[in-house]
Amino acid sequence: MLQTNLKHIETVDDFDKLVKSGQKIAVVCGRMGPMCIPVYGVMESLESKYTDINFRDMLFDSDVAMKTIRSLPETKNFSGLPFTVYFKDGKVVAATSSIQNKQQVKDIIESKLV
Repeated sequence: MLQTNLKHIETVDDFDKLVKSGQKIAVVCGRMGPMCIPVYGVMESLESKYTDINFRDMLFDSDVAMKTIRSLPETKNFSGLPFTVYFKDGKVVAATSSIQNKQQVKDIIESKLV
C-alpha cells in the first residue's frame, strides 16, 4: 500500500464501482519514488479545493493496476511514473505520465473535470 493521505484503490471491484459511478476521479498510479511523491502531494493539496473530485492512488506494481490503469488504451505507450488518469462520467478524459506540477494538474482539472 502507498504511504499517502489519498484514499487507495486496492481492488478491481473498487476501481470499477468508482468509475461506473460516473463521478469525477483523478487516480495517480505509482510507487513511493521521486517522480511520484510530488504528484501525490499535489493531489492531496487540491482535494480541499475540488471537493467534487475523488482523488485516489493506486500501487503501480499491483494486480489491480495491471488490470485497470495500466491496461487502458490511453496509457499503453506510457513509460514514466506515475500514470495519472482523470475520469468523468465513466470515461477517461485525460491521462499523463511522469511528474506533474500543481499548475499542470490544475490545468487538466479545470479543462476536463470542472
